[in-house]
Amino acid sequence: MIFVTVGTHEQGMERLFIQLDKLIESGDIKEEVFAQIGYCNYEPKNYEYKKMIGYDEMDEYVRKSDIIITHGGPGSIFHPLQYNKVPIVVPRDPEFDEHVDDHQILFTKRLDKNSKIIGVYDIEDLCSVISNYKELSAKCNTYSSNKNDFIRKFDNVIGQIM
Repeated sequence: MIFVTVGTHEQGMERLFIQLDKLIESGDIKEEVFAQIGYCNYEPKNYEYKKMIGYDEMDEYVRKSDIIITHGGPGSIFHPLQYNKVPIVVPRDPEFDEHVDDHQILFTKRLDKNSKIIGVYDIEDLCSVISNYKELSAKCNTYSSNKNDFIRKFDNVIGQIM
């Protein structure tokens, strides 16, 4: 199963959900897909979705999904990491009116560089990333359960971005 979440930001991410529909229609995605689409105006045609879901429901989807695709929000990124699942991250891009600035792109690139996540910066690359997920995720470093070390490293990453 593939779980997709874009959080609660008030700007949509239509390009992600349109691309998922295309990949399902073409047969490139055969897995079941469920998406939390937030304030997106596009209504997916080929997979189940809800605009918003609560934490418990999200946690259930994260736990049972083989692949998690998120926007570049820290909460959405770190949720699957706590279960040693490497998320595919499609950061919100101000060029597509998905956010007010490029902080999600910068944050995603930093985590991608450190092999914590798999970043997708061009939506056309999503198919290849999903198809090669096992190989790509195997190259990533898994989450450390040491909370203090994690908080220190996270604080350092945020400090460098700002």
